[in-house]
Amino acid sequence: MHGPDPSDKHPMAGFPQVCFIKNTVNNPNIIVGDYTYYDDPEDSENFERNVLYHFPFIGDKLIIGKFCAIARGAQFIMNGANHKLSGFSTFPFYIFGQGWEKALPQAGELPYKGDTVIGNDVWIGYQTLIMPGVTIGNGAIISSRSVVTADVPAYTIVGGNPAKVIKQRFPAEIIAALEQLAWWDWPIEKITQNLPAIMSADIAAFVD
Repeated sequence: MHGPDPSDKHPMAGFPQVCFIKNTVNNPNIIVGDYTYYDDPEDSENFERNVLYHFPFIGDKLIIGKFCAIARGAQFIMNGANHKLSGFSTFPFYIFGQGWEKALPQAGELPYKGDTVIGNDVWIGYQTLIMPGVTIGNGAIISSRSVVTADVPAYTIVGGNPAKVIKQRFPAEIIAALEQLAWWDWPIEKITQNLPAIMSADIAAFVD
């Protein structure tokens, strides 16, 4: 047994609510690892509708690791949502043309937070909102309806608006060991063999 085929769109027969995201996105600036899924009874194959203000001329990327679970309605705000902040008005006059295009911001005048990067084995809860340029560490859990405005450390649970640390999932030494193991990068055969250890909380149970 080698687990489900990562090239399938819907890994659960007769259950289209769950979809492997990697096999449905077309935007080259959305990069998703194997087995990461989106759970939504309303068109789970259209994950891209949840990536907002993602304009190709800006070039920012949404990068999501492997084995992530993303719940219905989670949204990712990208850098295209930003307006110029240094002047008296934040209104984007230039997008309407008709003489207003002369107010087009110069390079560097629009806030730019960089790529949004989600680690591996991250659980993103229902209707979570993730802001531009955030990095979420491996094994993190984002509580439902959180607004994530800052980086989230590995194996940390956060929640609220703005999202704050609720607790670390494991002691620091266990987190360091899990980061070193990086089981999500193992061959799928090895992952299958070690599922009992991966699903436990006993670091000594892992077998090399």
